[in-house]
Amino acid sequence: MLVVVCPGQGAQSPGMLAPWLELPSVAEAVGRASQATGLDLVAHGTTSDADTIRDTAVAQPLLVASALATLRAVLELDVSAPLGAAVADRVDVTAGHSVGELAAAAVAGVLTDDEALRLVAVRGAAMARAAAVTPTGMSAVLGGDPDEVLAALARHALVPANVNGGGQVVAAGTLDALAALAAEPPARARVVPLQVAGAFHTEHMAPAVDELRAAAAEVTPGEPGVTLLSNADGAAVASGAQALARVVAQVANPVRWDLCCATLLELGVTGLLEVAPGGVLTGLARRTLPGVETVAVKTPADLDAARDLVRRHASSAVPTSASSQEQSS
Repeated sequence: MLVVVCPGQGAQSPGMLAPWLELPSVAEAVGRASQATGLDLVAHGTTSDADTIRDTAVAQPLLVASALATLRAVLELDVSAPLGAAVADRVDVTAGHSVGELAAAAVAGVLTDDEALRLVAVRGAAMARAAAVTPTGMSAVLGGDPDEVLAALARHALVPANVNGGGQVVAAGTLDALAALAAEPPARARVVPLQVAGAFHTEHMAPAVDELRAAAAEVTPGEPGVTLLSNADGAAVASGAQALARVVAQVANPVRWDLCCATLLELGVTGLLEVAPGGVLTGLARRTLPGVETVAVKTPADLDAARDLVRRHASSAVPTSASSQEQSS
């Protein structure tokens, strides 16, 4: 059983799309994504610096576009093929971390690529505006006793915005509170500031929820063609409407990636594919999903390993097509 996971904000890095754009299918997909979002994602994925792509309004569309384009490359799909229908016999489960949940909704067929991209453009811009109201941020708390970590966050008026499992909780709140936590970390824990521009998944993002909800009201979601897990509680969504409502609410509510991982174990997932920019969720999976084989897609050099994982763990084999020659062309 195969799960495709889509990374969240903070996974981006300068130049991450440069090798991918040598593949004609990816270049076409990113070009279409630029039109859908109104952003030059080719430039942001190749020449923009770290500060530029740290901007929430840029980072989020860049991540969703990268996830969808690189999954199409793995599965050798034409850019015009509806993604949800094309993956239904190749992917069993999908989930996305934070903004990655919009990409996962497209993988499941709840949204089209263009709908996911238009919504993420609204989401990113709205969250950037909300973040500008008060200086806020997020820090990963690595290690420590879970109860002691949560107590320390409460003491500093911080929110456990991401509970990721594997001994990782992400604290969110004001910069002053995060600095105080770093100065007095929980026992046996490290506090690492994250490259994000605000306290996501907290009450600070409430204004962004209203903007995203208005945009989502213009979308008629499809029904999930594969099992789609929700960040809210790790459960599979019951309908496309529920999935979209949860994606909207998630902006100001915690991400429970630990519960998503628990559900993957319950479902009996055997293989995990993390689309580009892969690495973060695969690292968590190695600590939280024992026995599950993982592949992180970072560059086109990872395509062969990704396709092999799909062949061995998904519902059916991926057919070979001429597009597979792109990697060496």
